[in-house]
Amino acid sequence: MIHTQASFDLKALQADLPGITQSTDPQQLRLKSRDFYWYSPILDARLKECRADVVLQPRDEAEIVAIAAAAARHQVPLTLRGGGTGNYGQSVPLAGGAVIDMTKLDRVIEVGDGYVRVQAGCRISVIQEAVEQHGQQLMMFPSTQRIATIGGFIAGGLAGIGSIRHGIIQESHFVRSVRVLTVEEEPRIITLAGDEVDAILHAWGTNGILLEFELGLVAAEDWIHCITQFASYEDVLRFGSAVHATPDLDVFQLSAVEGRFAPYYESLGSHFDAARHAMFGVVNRSHLEAFRELAASFGGEITLAMDEDELEHAELPPMHECAFNHTTLQVLKKDRGWTYLQFVMAQPFDPELVTRQMARYGDEVLMHHEFTRVGGAPRVSCLPLVRYSSQERLAELAQEFAADGCLVRNAHAFTLEECGRVADQEQIAMKGVADPLDLLNRGKSATIVGRE
Repeated sequence: MIHTQASFDLKALQADLPGITQSTDPQQLRLKSRDFYWYSPILDARLKECRADVVLQPRDEAEIVAIAAAAARHQVPLTLRGGGTGNYGQSVPLAGGAVIDMTKLDRVIEVGDGYVRVQAGCRISVIQEAVEQHGQQLMMFPSTQRIATIGGFIAGGLAGIGSIRHGIIQESHFVRSVRVLTVEEEPRIITLAGDEVDAILHAWGTNGILLEFELGLVAAEDWIHCITQFASYEDVLRFGSAVHATPDLDVFQLSAVEGRFAPYYESLGSHFDAARHAMFGVVNRSHLEAFRELAASFGGEITLAMDEDELEHAELPPMHECAFNHTTLQVLKKDRGWTYLQFVMAQPFDPELVTRQMARYGDEVLMHHEFTRVGGAPRVSCLPLVRYSSQERLAELAQEFAADGCLVRNAHAFTLEECGRVADQEQIAMKGVADPLDLLNRGKSATIVGRE
């Protein structure tokens, strides 16, 4: 059930926040109360009528502190929003209240040797440009980096482009420290550092207001964006497994899609031939020939190899826009009759299982796999496109993939329980610190963590 609309005095809240940019315009309320949940027809039906009562756009930290204090005084639900590129309803105000648009807190504060300090509303592409001027780069980023904010990625993300090289966010030490604002009548700023940051990672933004991050950087490399085509999808997957098994081959992305995706990637032209199957990769230039030779041993042919400047000149998309849920987006731009599933393949990964699954489902399912690492070990995730017929059919498909040994995550739900996750006790404790009024209303307690 979606929460009922909260009861509070909107005019009193607005009067309590003089000078802060506010909007109750119906169009703005609609736009700022949405994210990409419409990837799921189930979430679209459940969330499309949810609206904030007011959109607040703070310009600096002092204004966010004022908003947090006023929200606590007036018992107003808060929903934090960055670029709004999440696709599970994280940016949707389930109980009305106020949406805080964080995109004016967008400064790159400092770039140092091996680190960068940024405000939470900064677009990831802006951070990338800033650190590249110092010969460095981010360890990972989402496929939506052009418009996604760093706060949204860290609050809701688990992995991304670069996770095949550095692992998932939590294991990579990508986030070195974070400043968190509590929602109380007298808000506090808490700094978490080192392992303490685990309390806010992949918590869907429920652990207070994330203000600022210190992120780890690595030396910038000369990356080449590649499309490698193969006669069969099983060959694509076997090649991916071989790359996984070659740790001295430096790759930043490895995303497999079958040939039936080609009509949805018209911009790639002859570089992605529908008669063959593709691996979208980002490879260190100095390792490109070794990558080419390994692909050839599986019958693969590189049909595109360009750096980002060359791609831009050729008006071609970077490979990170052919990966993760950007693949879903490419399909939905042309045909809204599709949706997707999300699961992790059983280990050890067996490409023959995927071949059997493709035969089982025919044109109902289009296969797409992502190669990353968890705990230093290879992990293969699957985000297949599914021709949508009913919620019941999606559930049947999920059960069948689970019976194959896959770890299925419900991409069509917005609660932990429905997603198949168990709430992390450390994150619950942080929730009690960052949002004590909410936890008190739920009748729970928490242990204080972090440093003042």
